Amino acid sequence: MTSSHTVRPYQSYVYAYPHKTAYRPLTGHPVGRPALRELWAGERKDALSLYLHIPFCEVRCGFCNLFTRIGAPDELTTRYLDALDRQATAVRDALGDDEPVRFAAAAFGGGTPTFLTAAELERLCDIAEKRMGADLRSVPLSVETSPSTATADRLAVLADRGTTRISIGVQSFVDAEARAAVRPQRRADVEAALGRIRDARIPVLNIDLIYGIDGQTQDSWRSSLDAALAWQPEELYLYPLYVRPLTGLGRVGAEAAADAAWDEERLRLYRGGRDHLLAHGYEQVSMRMFRRGDAPRQGPDDYACQTDGMIGLGCGARSYTSRLHYSFDYAVEMREVRAIIDGYTATEDFSRAEVGRYVDGDEARRRHLLQSLLQAEGLRLAEYHERFGAAPGDDFPGELGLFEARGWLDGSAVASGLLRLSPEGLAHSDALGPELFSPAVRAAMAAYELK
Repeated sequence: MTSSHTVRPYQSYVYAYPHKTAYRPLTGHPVGRPALRELWAGERKDALSLYLHIPFCEVRCGFCNLFTRIGAPDELTTRYLDALDRQATAVRDALGDDEPVRFAAAAFGGGTPTFLTAAELERLCDIAEKRMGADLRSVPLSVETSPSTATADRLAVLADRGTTRISIGVQSFVDAEARAAVRPQRRADVEAALGRIRDARIPVLNIDLIYGIDGQTQDSWRSSLDAALAWQPEELYLYPLYVRPLTGLGRVGAEAAADAAWDEERLRLYRGGRDHLLAHGYEQVSMRMFRRGDAPRQGPDDYACQTDGMIGLGCGARSYTSRLHYSFDYAVEMREVRAIIDGYTATEDFSRAEVGRYVDGDEARRRHLLQSLLQAEGLRLAEYHERFGAAPGDDFPGELGLFEARGWLDGSAVASGLLRLSPEGLAHSDALGPELFSPAVRAAMAAYELK
């Protein structure tokens, strides 16, 4: 038996499979890149999710490897929204009208969507509603924000347009830790922003916190958790700090990423944070997500996208049909990000998919297993069998046998028709997820040239 302690617990945060570094230009189609109209023909369109990506931030945090740039000179936000409008028009046309097109959930992410002014946020909502046909006031709408951009006028627009959830990246309430994470902010400004969010009466507040920051202790981590709990947020996300290539911290702290002692410290902080939130009436939804016991439900948790389609608009967004995941080019390095954004704003024809990866056969099974298993409630065995005609243990005996040997599976769940992680398995989600990647996806990710 292999002890879970011999496995590095923090290998990769798996929020979607396959990762964008496994995407490649879609040039194998007989007439070049595939037309969106062809890709969406025959797809179910009655419960789509809509994601609009805004790739701008006021500052770039030291841990961030998201597709975003600092600032937007020369009316870049206007040109970006113009391109978003053109893309939305082309995508809605490609979806057709042969069957009803309905959006069951919507989200604005980034970057920082509230980098946009209040008037620009109005336009963003108009694009979602008037171009795509999403009814933002009748479906869950989640929007990401930051302490410096959560202003009263922006929040008023979001509340008026139907936002049901606002997620704010705080990371730490300790000013010295925020500086260590290359996130310049003051606790007083964070608290003021949280006050404005509560004043806006948006039903669900989520606060993001990070553990594993240089200089962070069990006591300082607890003080950040308590500062967040004082606002009684409906949701809390606890993220382990990662030091990634081409990020601010990645340039100065690569040695720390390989430090086993840091792994152990992050695990201790995770367990302490988890237990603290459970003791305060929160339930664990995934390794990262905790929901207040009495909080309203907001539709799918951690949007698992095993079955429903996703429409992503914006140059950092990805879209999912049942067989293909597609997006635009991906980068982390600032010069490359700027070039991709500039290219996006100059694009006139959005009728074809640019880069992506087909996800069918074995890959579809892997994705369903991975996305379901990383949720605390687990995978419903009957649902998997209904979709694929087999049991997960038949399809992935090696991987599941390994997880069981490591103590990562909850053996008692099978009687309830579930394949579920144990608490130790949940703690090791970032080691478990990558072990379910296919050899082909691993090879594509390894061959990807970082930029």
